[in-house]
Amino acid sequence: MNESITIKKPFLIFFQVKHLEPWERGTRKTQGMTGMCGGVRGVGAGGVVSTAFCLLYKLFTIRLSRKQLVSMINNRDSPYIRGLGFMYIRFCQPPCDLWAWMEPYLDDEEQIDPRSGGGDVTTIAQIVKMMLTKLDWYGTLFPRIPVPIQKEIEIKFRDKAKLDYQREHERDLDNFDRERRRTRSRSPYGSRGRDRESDRDRHWDASRDKSATTSSSGKKRRHTGFARTKKKHDITSFSY
Repeated sequence: MNESITIKKPFLIFFQVKHLEPWERGTRKTQGMTGMCGGVRGVGAGGVVSTAFCLLYKLFTIRLSRKQLVSMINNRDSPYIRGLGFMYIRFCQPPCDLWAWMEPYLDDEEQIDPRSGGGDVTTIAQIVKMMLTKLDWYGTLFPRIPVPIQKEIEIKFRDKAKLDYQREHERDLDNFDRERRRTRSRSPYGSRGRDRESDRDRHWDASRDKSATTSSSGKKRRHTGFARTKKKHDITSFSY
């Protein structure tokens, strides 16, 4: 029975869930209500619980296995199936395991609109980040994350931002170098420019070798002239 219910749940979410708010649009009114009555259903201010939260409560009673939960957050049929999977993780999983569950999806760009009635299009990545950093969720509250674990999550977010910046910078440099090489190869003057650069290099090497040879030969001539002068002086002094 449990397995048959869990098999049907994704289909119910696919056809019936259109948002992830806890209340249906226009059914919950809190104006003029104070105290505890503002959040109690059936006392004038309470609203109609949304289909998403009804199915979420059903998932709580079923107690999803790890395999079933992974299949929900990786589902590609509907973003709302994935959204309910992440909400189940946020409500039910231990706070120390939240980062391990949600970190692989911080770059997921699939779009989803969690607001009742539309108008708040975002991505799975933004929803996951919101679940890890905020408590409020469209008028309801997630379980509080202990302060030490919350600080660890914030540090991991900063480290991830630095790593993403470094990767993006390296990617930009690679793209710039690739585009420059492509531009040179396509340019009609590219080969001529490369030939000119190689000729300039050869001319520079030749002139450097020539100057080195001239310098060494000059030293030899100066040394030889000094020897001849000294020898002539010695002969002259001997004749006297």
